[in-house]
Amino acid sequence: MVRRNPERRAALVDAAIEVLAKEGARGLTFRAVDIEAAVPPGTASNYFANRDDLLTQAGARVYERLQPDEETIARQRASTPDRETYAVLMREVVGRVSAFRTGYLALLELRLEATRRPKLRAVLTERVRADIEANMAYHEESGLPGDATAVKLLYLAFNWLIVEQLTLPEVLSEEERERLVTAAVERIVQP
Repeated sequence: MVRRNPERRAALVDAAIEVLAKEGARGLTFRAVDIEAAVPPGTASNYFANRDDLLTQAGARVYERLQPDEETIARQRASTPDRETYAVLMREVVGRVSAFRTGYLALLELRLEATRRPKLRAVLTERVRADIEANMAYHEESGLPGDATAVKLLYLAFNWLIVEQLTLPEVLSEEERERLVTAAVERIVQP
């Protein structure tokens, strides 16, 4: 029986994200989620039809939690649409994603698991494609310089920069990360 308490469901999905980040996809079990969420045994199995359902919802939740808040969006929209503003925006995105370490690590685990689970791969492909399209639409709507190719190149470059920061944080300092983000925008985005 699937339960309908949305707060409990969100807490369980957040616990699944933590388990994915700590233990990897193989460690993601209903029992591990129950323990992480500090709920009675069997709770997660009452909320999710199966493990694939839990994996899929964990991926969706990571993207949900990575969205900027309204204040950040308003500040970005009020800024002058130039390369300097673009660099500020990209530093904010890289910082926000890097700050949600367990979420991004869980997303990496989900991506690896998607290579073995076609259903999960389809869901993640759709989600990532929609995210890229939303970024390109925002870019166009905001009047920022550059084109769709620049948006995609920055997406690819910054994803790996974030992986580097989260998995091997001693390779690049935060100051280097900030300089690299600015340099990437300056070199990829044509005025």
